[in-house]
Amino acid sequence: MATQDGGAARLMRLFDGHRLTPTQRRIAHCLVRRAADAPFLSSVEVAELAGVSQPSVTRFAVALGFDGYPALRRHLREVAPVPQAERSDSRNEYQQAVEDEIENLRQLRALLADPEPVARAGRLLAASRPLLVLGLRAAGAQARGFGYFAAKVHPDVRVLDEGGSALADRIDAARRAGASALLCFALPRHPREVVDALEYARQAGLTVVTVADSSFAPVARDTDLLLPAAVGTGLVFDTPCAPMMLGRVLLEAMCDDLPDAQARLEEFDARAAARGLFVD
Repeated sequence: MATQDGGAARLMRLFDGHRLTPTQRRIAHCLVRRAADAPFLSSVEVAELAGVSQPSVTRFAVALGFDGYPALRRHLREVAPVPQAERSDSRNEYQQAVEDEIENLRQLRALLADPEPVARAGRLLAASRPLLVLGLRAAGAQARGFGYFAAKVHPDVRVLDEGGSALADRIDAARRAGASALLCFALPRHPREVVDALEYARQAGLTVVTVADSSFAPVARDTDLLLPAAVGTGLVFDTPCAPMMLGRVLLEAMCDDLPDAQARLEEFDARAAARGLFVD
Protein backbone atom coordinates (compact mmCIF):
# COMPACT_ATOMS: atom_id res chain seq x y z
CA MET A 1 0.00 0.00 0.00
CA ALA A 2 1.27 3.50 -0.79
CA THR A 3 2.49 5.60 2.06
CA GLN A 4 0.53 8.66 3.13
CA ASP A 5 3.31 10.89 1.84
CA GLY A 6 3.04 9.86 -1.82
CA GLY A 7 5.72 9.34 -4.44
CA ALA A 8 5.09 12.58 -6.32
CA ALA A 9 5.43 14.65 -3.13
CA ARG A 10 8.81 13.03 -2.42
CA LEU A 11 9.94 13.67 -5.99
CA MET A 12 9.00 17.33 -5.70
CA ARG A 13 11.04 17.63 -2.51
CA LEU A 14 13.98 15.97 -4.26
CA PHE A 15 13.84 18.48 -7.13
CA ASP A 16 12.99 21.53 -5.02
CA GLY A 17 15.84 23.96 -4.44
CA HIS A 18 17.88 22.94 -7.49
CA ARG A 19 18.49 25.44 -10.27
CA LEU A 20 17.17 23.52 -13.26
CA THR A 21 17.20 24.55 -16.89
CA PRO A 22 13.90 24.63 -18.81
CA THR A 23 14.76 21.22 -20.30
CA GLN A 24 15.54 19.83 -16.87
CA ARG A 25 12.28 21.24 -15.47
CA ARG A 26 10.51 19.42 -18.29
CA ILE A 27 12.12 16.15 -17.21
CA ALA A 28 11.23 16.83 -13.57
CA HIS A 29 7.63 17.57 -14.55
CA CYS A 30 7.47 14.31 -16.50
CA LEU A 31 8.80 12.26 -13.58
CA VAL A 32 6.36 13.87 -11.13
CA ARG A 33 3.46 13.06 -13.43
CA ARG A 34 4.70 9.47 -13.74
CA ALA A 35 5.74 9.13 -10.10
CA ALA A 36 4.58 5.52 -9.76
CA ASP A 37 6.56 4.47 -12.85
CA ALA A 38 9.60 6.71 -12.38
CA PRO A 39 11.77 4.23 -10.45
CA PHE A 40 11.42 1.67 -13.25
CA LEU A 41 11.97 3.86 -16.32
CA SER A 42 15.22 3.76 -18.29
CA SER A 43 16.92 6.98 -19.35
CA VAL A 44 15.76 6.28 -22.91
CA GLU A 45 12.14 5.95 -21.76
CA VAL A 46 12.35 9.15 -19.70
CA ALA A 47 13.82 11.00 -22.69
CA GLU A 48 11.00 9.80 -24.93
CA LEU A 49 8.29 10.66 -22.41
CA ALA A 50 9.72 14.13 -21.76
CA GLY A 51 10.56 14.81 -25.40
CA VAL A 52 14.24 15.47 -24.72
CA SER A 53 17.55 13.80 -25.57
CA GLN A 54 19.05 10.97 -23.53
CA PRO A 55 22.13 13.08 -22.61
CA SER A 56 19.73 15.68 -21.21
CA VAL A 57 18.40 13.04 -18.81
CA THR A 58 21.94 12.27 -17.69
CA ARG A 59 22.72 15.96 -17.15
CA PHE A 60 19.48 16.26 -15.18
CA ALA A 61 20.58 13.49 -12.80
CA VAL A 62 23.98 15.13 -12.35
CA ALA A 63 22.30 18.49 -11.63
CA LEU A 64 20.49 16.78 -8.75
CA GLY A 65 23.82 15.59 -7.30
CA PHE A 66 23.91 12.01 -8.61
CA ASP A 67 26.75 10.40 -10.56
CA GLY A 68 24.36 9.69 -13.43
CA TYR A 69 20.89 8.48 -14.22
CA PRO A 70 21.43 4.91 -12.88
CA ALA A 71 22.26 6.39 -9.47
CA LEU A 72 19.15 8.56 -9.58
CA ARG A 73 17.00 5.56 -10.52
CA ARG A 74 18.46 3.50 -7.66
CA HIS A 75 17.55 6.33 -5.29
CA LEU A 76 14.00 6.45 -6.66
CA ARG A 77 13.63 2.70 -6.20
CA GLU A 78 14.68 3.01 -2.58
CA VAL A 79 11.83 5.45 -1.91
CA ALA A 80 9.28 3.93 -4.35
CA PRO A 81 5.87 3.81 -2.64
CA VAL A 82 4.72 0.57 -4.29
CA PRO A 83 6.68 -2.22 -6.03
CA GLN A 84 5.88 -2.17 -9.73
CA ALA A 85 4.57 -5.74 -9.74
CA GLU A 86 1.96 -4.83 -7.13
CA ARG A 87 0.62 -1.79 -8.93
CA SER A 88 -1.35 -3.24 -11.81
CA ASP A 89 -1.12 -7.02 -12.10
CA SER A 90 -4.49 -7.60 -10.46
CA ARG A 91 -6.29 -4.58 -11.91
CA ASN A 92 -7.71 -3.75 -15.30
CA GLU A 93 -6.89 -0.41 -16.90
CA TYR A 94 -10.01 1.31 -15.55
CA GLN A 95 -9.34 0.18 -12.01
CA GLN A 96 -5.73 1.28 -12.33
CA ALA A 97 -6.85 4.73 -13.47
CA VAL A 98 -9.00 5.02 -10.33
CA GLU A 99 -6.11 3.76 -8.18
CA ASP A 100 -3.85 6.41 -9.70
CA GLU A 101 -6.38 9.10 -8.77
CA ILE A 102 -6.54 7.76 -5.22
CA GLU A 103 -2.76 8.14 -5.07
CA ASN A 104 -3.04 11.70 -6.37
CA LEU A 105 -5.47 12.48 -3.56
CA ARG A 106 -3.09 10.92 -1.03
CA GLN A 107 -0.36 13.22 -2.31
CA LEU A 108 -2.68 16.19 -1.93
CA ARG A 109 -3.53 15.12 1.61
CA ALA A 110 0.17 15.00 2.44
CA LEU A 111 0.77 18.48 1.01
CA LEU A 112 -2.15 19.86 3.04
CA ALA A 113 -0.45 18.74 6.26
CA ASP A 114 0.91 22.29 6.22
CA PRO A 115 -2.27 24.38 5.87
CA GLU A 116 -0.51 27.76 5.73
CA PRO A 117 -0.14 28.01 1.90
CA VAL A 118 -3.86 27.35 1.42
CA ALA A 119 -4.77 29.69 4.27
CA ARG A 120 -2.62 32.41 2.71
CA ALA A 121 -4.29 31.83 -0.65
CA GLY A 122 -7.70 32.09 0.99
CA ARG A 123 -6.80 35.45 2.50
CA LEU A 124 -5.57 36.78 -0.86
CA LEU A 125 -8.70 35.63 -2.71
CA ALA A 126 -11.11 36.90 -0.06
CA ALA A 127 -9.50 40.35 -0.07
CA SER A 128 -9.62 40.85 -3.84
CA ARG A 129 -12.54 42.97 -5.12
CA PRO A 130 -13.21 41.84 -7.80
CA LEU A 131 -11.69 38.36 -7.80
CA LEU A 132 -10.44 37.01 -11.14
CA VAL A 133 -10.54 33.26 -11.80
CA LEU A 134 -8.66 32.10 -14.91
CA GLY A 135 -8.85 28.73 -16.65
CA LEU A 136 -8.60 28.04 -20.37
CA ARG A 137 -9.26 24.90 -22.41
CA ALA A 138 -8.94 21.80 -20.17
CA ALA A 139 -8.90 24.00 -17.05
CA GLY A 140 -12.01 25.94 -18.04
CA ALA A 141 -14.32 23.59 -16.14
CA GLN A 142 -12.26 24.01 -12.97
CA ALA A 143 -12.39 27.81 -13.24
CA ARG A 144 -16.14 27.84 -13.90
CA GLY A 145 -16.83 25.43 -11.05
CA PHE A 146 -14.82 27.52 -8.61
CA GLY A 147 -16.46 30.71 -9.87
CA TYR A 148 -19.96 29.26 -9.51
CA PHE A 149 -19.53 28.50 -5.83
CA ALA A 150 -17.33 31.50 -5.03
CA ALA A 151 -20.03 33.85 -6.34
CA LYS A 152 -22.34 32.64 -3.55
CA VAL A 153 -20.06 34.11 -0.88
CA HIS A 154 -17.81 36.64 -2.67
CA PRO A 155 -19.36 39.94 -3.84
CA ASP A 156 -17.62 40.10 -7.24
CA VAL A 157 -16.17 37.06 -9.03
CA ARG A 158 -15.13 37.30 -12.68
CA VAL A 159 -14.34 34.06 -14.51
CA LEU A 160 -11.92 34.24 -17.42
CA ASP A 161 -12.50 31.05 -19.42
CA GLU A 162 -12.08 32.37 -22.96
CA GLY A 163 -8.81 33.40 -24.53
CA GLY A 164 -8.18 35.90 -27.28
CA SER A 165 -7.21 39.54 -27.40
CA ALA A 166 -9.97 40.54 -24.96
CA LEU A 167 -8.34 38.59 -22.13
CA ALA A 168 -5.86 41.36 -21.34
CA ASP A 169 -8.68 43.91 -21.55
CA ARG A 170 -10.66 42.04 -18.91
CA ILE A 171 -7.61 41.84 -16.64
CA ASP A 172 -7.11 45.61 -17.05
CA ALA A 173 -10.79 46.30 -16.28
CA ALA A 174 -10.68 44.20 -13.12
CA ARG A 175 -7.47 45.87 -11.98
CA ARG A 176 -9.01 49.32 -12.46
CA ALA A 177 -12.03 48.16 -10.44
CA GLY A 178 -9.75 47.26 -7.53
CA ALA A 179 -8.76 43.62 -8.08
CA SER A 180 -5.66 42.55 -6.17
CA ALA A 181 -5.50 38.81 -6.89
CA LEU A 182 -6.05 36.30 -9.67
CA LEU A 183 -6.65 32.58 -9.17
CA CYS A 184 -5.52 30.40 -12.07
CA PHE A 185 -6.26 26.75 -12.76
CA ALA A 186 -3.51 25.44 -15.05
CA LEU A 187 -3.75 21.90 -16.41
CA PRO A 188 -1.94 20.10 -19.23
CA ARG A 189 -1.61 20.70 -22.01
CA HIS A 190 -0.74 24.23 -20.91
CA PRO A 191 -1.99 26.88 -23.36
CA ARG A 192 0.53 29.58 -24.19
CA GLU A 193 -2.26 32.12 -23.61
CA VAL A 194 -2.37 31.17 -19.92
CA VAL A 195 1.37 31.72 -19.48
CA ASP A 196 1.10 35.07 -21.27
CA ALA A 197 -1.98 36.07 -19.23
CA LEU A 198 -0.24 35.38 -15.91
CA GLU A 199 2.78 37.40 -16.97
CA TYR A 200 0.47 40.26 -17.96
CA ALA A 201 -1.51 40.01 -14.70
CA ARG A 202 1.62 40.26 -12.56
CA GLN A 203 2.89 43.21 -14.57
CA ALA A 204 -0.48 44.84 -13.90
CA GLY A 205 0.11 44.43 -10.15
CA LEU A 206 -2.05 41.37 -9.40
CA THR A 207 -0.95 38.64 -7.01
CA VAL A 208 -1.26 35.29 -8.82
CA VAL A 209 -2.34 32.11 -7.04
CA THR A 210 -2.17 29.01 -9.24
CA VAL A 211 -3.48 25.48 -8.91
CA ALA A 212 -1.29 23.46 -11.29
CA ASP A 213 -0.60 19.81 -11.97
CA SER A 214 3.02 20.20 -10.86
CA SER A 215 5.40 22.65 -9.20
CA PHE A 216 7.37 22.46 -12.46
CA ALA A 217 4.48 23.44 -14.73
CA PRO A 218 5.22 26.26 -17.24
CA VAL A 219 3.06 28.67 -15.21
CA ALA A 220 5.35 28.46 -12.16
CA ARG A 221 7.55 31.34 -13.36
CA ASP A 222 4.70 33.84 -13.25
CA THR A 223 3.00 32.62 -10.08
CA ASP A 224 3.35 34.12 -6.62
CA LEU A 225 1.82 31.14 -4.81
CA LEU A 226 1.65 27.78 -6.58
CA LEU A 227 -0.40 24.93 -5.12
CA PRO A 228 0.28 21.59 -6.88
CA ALA A 229 -2.30 18.86 -7.43
CA ALA A 230 -1.46 16.04 -9.82
CA VAL A 231 -3.75 14.90 -12.61
CA GLY A 232 -4.35 11.29 -13.62
CA THR A 233 -2.81 10.26 -16.93
CA GLY A 234 -3.93 6.64 -17.20
CA LEU A 235 -6.85 7.29 -19.58
CA VAL A 236 -6.99 8.91 -23.01
CA PHE A 237 -7.88 12.25 -21.37
CA ASP A 238 -6.34 13.47 -18.11
CA THR A 239 -8.48 13.26 -14.96
CA PRO A 240 -8.25 16.31 -12.66
CA CYS A 241 -9.83 14.97 -9.46
CA ALA A 242 -7.10 16.34 -7.18
CA PRO A 243 -7.15 19.87 -8.71
CA MET A 244 -10.94 19.94 -8.27
CA MET A 245 -10.59 18.89 -4.62
CA LEU A 246 -7.93 21.54 -4.06
CA GLY A 247 -10.28 24.11 -5.57
CA ARG A 248 -12.93 23.19 -2.99
CA VAL A 249 -10.35 23.45 -0.22
CA LEU A 250 -9.49 26.95 -1.46
CA LEU A 251 -13.18 27.86 -1.36
CA GLU A 252 -13.29 26.76 2.27
CA ALA A 253 -10.20 28.81 3.09
CA MET A 254 -11.66 31.84 1.31
CA CYS A 255 -14.91 31.52 3.25
CA ASP A 256 -12.93 31.53 6.49
CA ASP A 257 -11.74 35.06 5.60
CA LEU A 258 -15.12 36.38 4.41
CA PRO A 259 -16.98 37.42 7.58
CA ASP A 260 -20.35 37.55 5.82
CA ALA A 261 -19.97 34.26 3.93
CA GLN A 262 -22.44 32.37 6.12
CA ALA A 263 -24.99 35.18 5.93
CA ARG A 264 -24.72 35.22 2.13
CA LEU A 265 -25.27 31.45 1.97
CA GLU A 266 -28.32 31.66 4.22
CA GLU A 267 -29.70 34.51 2.13
CA PHE A 268 -29.24 32.46 -1.05
CA ASP A 269 -30.96 29.43 0.52
CA ALA A 270 -33.91 31.59 1.55
CA ARG A 271 -34.29 33.03 -1.96
CA ALA A 272 -33.92 29.60 -3.52
CA ALA A 273 -36.65 28.19 -1.28
CA ALA A 274 -38.97 31.09 -2.08
CA ARG A 275 -38.49 30.53 -5.80
CA GLY A 276 -38.80 26.76 -5.57
CA LEU A 277 -35.39 26.59 -7.26
CA PHE A 278 -34.53 23.02 -6.23
CA VAL A 279 -36.80 19.98 -6.35
CA ASP A 280 -35.45 18.58 -3.09
